[in-house]
Order: sequence, then structure tokens, then C-alpha cells
Amino acid sequence: LARYGCWPRTWPWLPWACGLAFGAALGYGLLAGFGVPVQRACMMVGLVLLWRLRLRHLGVWWPLLLALNGVLVLEPLASLQVGFWLSFAAVAVLLLAFGGRLGPWSAWQVWTRPQWLIAIGLFPVLLVLGLPISLSAPVANLLAVPWISLVVLPLALLGTALLWVPLAGEGLLWLAGGALDGLFKGLGLLAAQLPAWVPAEVPLGYWLVSLAGAVILLLPKGLPFRVLGWPMLLMAVFAPREWVPHGQVDVVQLDVGQGQALILRTRHHTLLYDAGPRSGPVDLGARVVLPSLKKLGVAQLDMMLLSHADADHAGGAAAVARGLPVKRVVGGETEGLPDFLATQPCTSGERWEWEGVSFQLWQWADGLDGNPRSCVLQVEASGERLLLTGDIDRAAEQAFLASSLAVQTDWLQAPHHGSRSSSSWPFLQRLAPTSVLISRGRSNTFGHPHPQVLERYHVLGSRVYDSAEQGAVRLRLGAFLPPMVARSQRRFWREPLP
Repeated sequence: LARYGCWPRTWPWLPWACGLAFGAALGYGLLAGFGVPVQRACMMVGLVLLWRLRLRHLGVWWPLLLALNGVLVLEPLASLQVGFWLSFAAVAVLLLAFGGRLGPWSAWQVWTRPQWLIAIGLFPVLLVLGLPISLSAPVANLLAVPWISLVVLPLALLGTALLWVPLAGEGLLWLAGGALDGLFKGLGLLAAQLPAWVPAEVPLGYWLVSLAGAVILLLPKGLPFRVLGWPMLLMAVFAPREWVPHGQVDVVQLDVGQGQALILRTRHHTLLYDAGPRSGPVDLGARVVLPSLKKLGVAQLDMMLLSHADADHAGGAAAVARGLPVKRVVGGETEGLPDFLATQPCTSGERWEWEGVSFQLWQWADGLDGNPRSCVLQVEASGERLLLTGDIDRAAEQAFLASSLAVQTDWLQAPHHGSRSSSSWPFLQRLAPTSVLISRGRSNTFGHPHPQVLERYHVLGSRVYDSAEQGAVRLRLGAFLPPMVARSQRRFWREPLP
């Protein structure tokens, strides 16, 4: 307005321009919910305008660093949000890539280059945060950013401003909603074609090399040997995986609340005993079990053993089967499970061996259905035994005592989450477990584990590992070593496994 003579000469145009610009940024931020990325953007805009008002040049990094501190002053707990780090890291990538560069870019480069640079720069950040890496994200952003900026937002803002005009405002908002709906459907199809990749855990040294490769690739093209950044970046993709020694089993009891899921890995085979609970839209098979399997580098399951069909044990089975190939599904009950799982019945006495580790099944022949029909699994590795019991009750425990598996056991999965209807005294005396695993939800409505059951374990001298108190538990069966528990680790809330 000042340039074209439409601004009052008695009013200084620069302070007014800066003030109105910042006011517009704050107003838009309030409309957008004022989340962490919006806070960061508003603070950086404010800092740039402040320096512009003082007619001074502001370096590229000062607004980012001051905005980071400003967000933390306003909301210290924002540092626990993944979006906080991703937002500031993405802007840092753009500053590093674009700062101090000379020469014009074509329209195609302006449109495409930021997305690929952010994909490269955020790759090591996503790795260290333990997040899936979307292979379709750069393509999705190429479509979504201009569509939102040029179509959805103008329609939405104009429609909001014209709501007082009959039909005009509602019509514009209807168009904005249709534009969003079409975008989401298109992005859904794209994500289905290029699903997110969940990388296995990367050793620190390999991650540091990958980080250095990403930084090198973000530097100007004239840098000598810049092409070496690509193999350095991909070191994290081809990092070596942890191998389980012959004759041992890596056992992880996941923290899935009021349910159960255990991962057993030998050197070349993986078995999942129960798949976590599902209640309505909350599916811990998809949220916890499947990401944990992928984090461990599991490409396929040799067996998924579902003790019985209750939702707290088998509810997540469908999500796991959709996310990973499963060679064989065995269940204590075949009724009540999805047909596509092709569940085979548990065969009492079935025995097999993987890399020097012995596995054997047992099921109470007279059990009618539900908990008493749970498929029991005994695992023996180098003389150390683990017994997984599902939800068997006292009657099933009594029948189990007549089997060949009723021997001294080092690790016992507490039957029925420590319910009073299980863990009978004769059963515990015969097994004499050194350690007991309990998988349950904190303050669950069933009262698991029952105080009487805990007292029995205490009398026997058994060490109790409770998922509600200690989180996930990881042990190496066959090594006779103490387990690792998640909540004894630093920042345990960031990792699905100890």
C-alpha cells in the first residue's frame, strides 16, 4: 500500500507492516490450533520481523535456535513430543540446504527439491526416534503442499469469512471439504502402494555414519567426494543384526496391557505366542506387537501360536498376519478366529527343534472351551526351561501334572495373568519356578494378579516380573542370565523393547 501511495504518509509504514504481518501470523496460528510446528513458525516470523524493523541482517540459525528455546519456555513438555523434533529438524535441513546458495532455480527444482532434501535429512532423525520411514512421503508432499496451499486453504478461509452470505460461505466450505476428501483418498492409495518401512534397531556407530552421510548430501554439489554420502546414508539400512547363539532363545514379553504377547527368536526362526489384545478400534497387535517384531528385524513368522481365542490373547492376530508373512498358525481354539488365518488345532505332544532348542505343546483333552483349552508351550534351551500356559485354570493345571512337561521350570508365564482361579499350590510346587512372568494391565477390573497368588510365589522364592510395574521383559533362555526390564532403562518410554 505504501509503495502505491495508498498508505497515510503520517503513519510509518514499516512498523505497521511488521505489526500487521505478525498479527496475521498469530491469527492464523490460532485458527490452526497453535501446535508445536505453528508455535515454531510464529516465533521465527516474529524474530525475522523484529530484525527487519531494526534494519539489521539476521543470520539463518538465530531465528531457529531462539524459536526452539521460546517453544520450550512456553511448553517444556513439548520436548517429549516427536513432532517437536521433526518440525525443528525439517526447518534445520532446509536452512542447511538453502542457506547461502547462489544461482536461480527452475520452477521444477523449487517444487521438488525441498521434499527430497527433507526426506534425506530426516532419515537419521526418524531412525533415532524409532519411527517408521515413509517411502511415499516425498511424493505425497509434492502433491499435498500445493493442493493445500493453493486450493484447500483459500477455499476454507474465504468460506469462513463469507459465512454470513447465504449459500456462498457454505458452498465454499463444501468445496474445501471435497478437495480434502479427494486428497486423502489419493494419499491413501499412494500409501497402500508404498507402505512405510519400519527399520530394525540400528547400532549407534552405523547411525552416526548415516547421519554424517545425510549432512554431506545436504552440502553444495561442489564438495569433493559428495557422492560418498549415499553409501554412508544407507549404512543404517544394511546394518548388521543381532544373532541369537545356537541353543539359545531370545524371549520378549511385550507390555500390551491387559493381554499377552511373547516373541521367541532362535537363530533362524521366530515364534509369536499370543498376539496382544484388541478392543474396538484399539488394536495392540497393530500398535505394539507388529512394530516390535519389525524393530527386531523379523521378516516373517515361522509360527503364530494363539493359546486360545479370547480377545486379550488373539485380538491382535489379524493385524500381525496382515503385516508379516506367517508360515503357520496354531491355536488352542480354532473357532472365533478369522478364517483367513487358517488356524490349525493345537496337538498335544507335538514336538520340534529349532537350532538346538526344543519346543513341545500340551493341551487338556477334556477342556471344553475357552481358558481350559489354552495351548501350553514348553521351551527348553541348554537345560533352561520356559513354560507358557495361556489362561489355564486349576482343573487344567491338575491334568497338566500328569504330563511329562510337569518338571522343574526356570521361567513360568503366570496362568491367566495371576488370577485366583489359577496358579494352584500343587501346580506351583511341582514346577518350582525360579522366575514368573505376569502380563496384565495396571488397575485392571479383574484384580489380576490376586494377592493370594503373589503370596504363593513369594513363599516359593520366585522372582516376579510384572509388565504393569516393569514394562516389557527381555531374557535370553539358555544363557542363565538375569533379564532386562524396560523400566530399568533410561528413557524407556521411547522404546517398545528394553
